[in-house]
Amino acid sequence: MSVSINLKKIQSTLPSSVKLVVVSKTHPVDTIMEVYNAGHRVFGENKAQELISKQPLLPNDIEWHFIGHLQTNKVKYIVPFINLIHSVESFKILKEINKEGCKNNRIVDCLLQFYIASEETKYGLSLEEAEEILNSDDYKKMSNVRVCGVMGMATFTDNKQQVSNEFNNLKQIFNKLKTKYFNSNKAFKEISMGMSDDYLVAIEQGSTIVRVGTAIFGSR
Repeated sequence: MSVSINLKKIQSTLPSSVKLVVVSKTHPVDTIMEVYNAGHRVFGENKAQELISKQPLLPNDIEWHFIGHLQTNKVKYIVPFINLIHSVESFKILKEINKEGCKNNRIVDCLLQFYIASEETKYGLSLEEAEEILNSDDYKKMSNVRVCGVMGMATFTDNKQQVSNEFNNLKQIFNKLKTKYFNSNKAFKEISMGMSDDYLVAIEQGSTIVRVGTAIFGSR
C-alpha cells in the first residue's frame, strides 16, 4: 500500500480536533515528499542532526515538530525554525531553549514531557519536578519559551488497559497543571500522546496531537 493511501487511512480515523504529526525519522527526503505531495504539512523528527540535515532540502511551509530526546548542545540548531518541541524533560533543556529563543528573537512553543510508562528507557518529568519548574523564579522570568501543554509515551505493550491508564494519567497531569498554573492561558491546550500502535487509545483519553510514523511509512 502506498504512503499516500496509508496517510489518508490514518487521517480518516482522526477527529478534527486532533493534529497528526507524521514521524519522518530515518526516512529520506523523497519519501517525505510523497506525504507532502498528498497534502500533509506537519512532520516530526526525533534526532536533531537528522532534522537539521533534512530541513533545508524540504519546502518552507512544513511545520516541524521535535519529538525526541534533545541534547542541550543541539538546541541552537533547531530553535530558528522549529514549530513545537514536544520533549522538554528537564529544567536545563527549557533554560537552553529560552536562551536560544532570545538569541533568535522568537518565542519557542514547548511541551513538558512526563514519564508515564513502566519502562526505564523512557524520559520525562514527574508532576513534582514540573511544579518545581513552574513555581521557580527562573521560569517566571523566561520570555522566549511558551509552555503549550504536555507529552508522554506509554509502555510498549499489548495490554491496552495499561496503555489507557497511562494516557489517562497524563490527561490528569494536564488538568492539574491547567487548573493551577495555566487557567487563563489559552495556549496551554495540547496533550501529545499516541503513536502508530496506540493513537486510537490516546484519542479516547483526550489526546490533541498524535505522532504516527510506522502506520504511514511501513516498518523500517
